[in-house]
Amino acid sequence: MAEKSKFMLRAIELSIQSAKSKGGPFGCVIVKDNKIIAEGFNQVTANNDPTAHAEIVAIRKACKNQNNFFLKGCELYTSCEPCPMCLSAIYWSRIDNIFYANTRLDAKNIDFDDSFIYSEINKDIENRKIKMHQMHRDEALKAFKIWEDKEDKIKY
Repeated sequence: MAEKSKFMLRAIELSIQSAKSKGGPFGCVIVKDNKIIAEGFNQVTANNDPTAHAEIVAIRKACKNQNNFFLKGCELYTSCEPCPMCLSAIYWSRIDNIFYANTRLDAKNIDFDDSFIYSEINKDIENRKIKMHQMHRDEALKAFKIWEDKEDKIKY
């Protein structure tokens, strides 16, 4: 457990550095075979990018470093329980384990409140705050048919 502690403490160190600079108070490291393969910290305001959360930054770097869009065999250490976007990206990347320090309630207490998003996900499309409008489904299904019939596709 000492090695796991070392990785979490690095994620926390990144979160502290980020909080002292232009980022939010979040840090993350991704580990494979007991080695850090990527680090990230919150860069939302520094890069004017709402998706530049610590976990997303680290996942992008890890995938580039591994030359793969799957991170099977990896563990993610993050200074805070992942938000819905980051949690989705973690699942998409197939990371094996998540270790976190602060909780979503701790984040809510300093105005990083994701409870609205969690509640929106569970609503029927017609009841969500941001209105969704479907259009041109028949035309769009053509791309899905091409993909379905494609013999050399790379599934993900």
